[in-house]
Amino acid sequence: MAALGWLTPRRRSATARSVLAGEASAEAARKSSQEATEVSRAAPVFPVLGDEEAAAFFDLDNTVMQGAALFHFGRGLYKRKFFETRELARFAWQQAWFRLAGVEDPEHMQEARESALSIVQGHRVAELQSIGEEIYDEYMAERIWPGTRALAQAHLDAGQKVWLVTAAPVEIATVIARRLGLTGALGTVTESVDGVYTGKLVGEPLHGPAKAEAVRALAAAEGLDLGRCAAYSDSHNDIPMLSLVGHPYAINPDAKLRKHARRLDWRLRDYRTGRKAAKVGIPAAAGVGAVAGGTAAAIAMHRRRR
Repeated sequence: MAALGWLTPRRRSATARSVLAGEASAEAARKSSQEATEVSRAAPVFPVLGDEEAAAFFDLDNTVMQGAALFHFGRGLYKRKFFETRELARFAWQQAWFRLAGVEDPEHMQEARESALSIVQGHRVAELQSIGEEIYDEYMAERIWPGTRALAQAHLDAGQKVWLVTAAPVEIATVIARRLGLTGALGTVTESVDGVYTGKLVGEPLHGPAKAEAVRALAAAEGLDLGRCAAYSDSHNDIPMLSLVGHPYAINPDAKLRKHARRLDWRLRDYRTGRKAAKVGIPAAAGVGAVAGGTAAAIAMHRRRR
């Protein structure tokens, strides 16, 4: 009995400790639930369902699509005999040089724009639109980033409009947007008269600050609150556009954008594999600079021979 008497207090003490542990656990669970509710209230699900004053703006090259849309379009035009093999080789070399150097020479850019425009001069807009549909199936469809596509779909599912914003010709951008089920596209506008390209731009390429101006103008026309909108891009050239909105995202970012995004606590997403990310980590010229720059060398030869 002495032994039992010695055990009894221990048993009672253990029971008291169990009660205390249970009460503490219940209290912790209650507090955790309250904190989770407070966090949920402070950070609502994004994108917000039914917010008609919000929209999303997506850069195209290396954000929605792997590579540059104009480069893929150029491949399609070469296949259709718009220019010759030697010009294609020059085009590809210049494309690689721009990606490695990561710089855009103003004089070269001017030549690039003029040369790139010469290839469509005299062609009908409807012809290029039809070819764009074919080229999308041949070269672009398989290069859409699934992760970015899912982000765009989340905005659509929330009832919001989603726009591509790119330096690529608006005709190409519109084809891609339609194929992805997006609302529409903002792109570089090439002048046409009676449905035929003149070889001139309306304004300048939709690149850098011009993208921000296009988004600002569209938001005003659509009655959007930019503070509730989102923008997505891979390039530091699009910092003006990203800075306009309340929800900026760096997608597959280049080194300069990654540094800027981290400093401002912007959200980052990288859908590349480690090996691909290392390659693309080398600064790359964006938009019309990357591809039209390559086109300049290729098409300039073509223009001189004509």
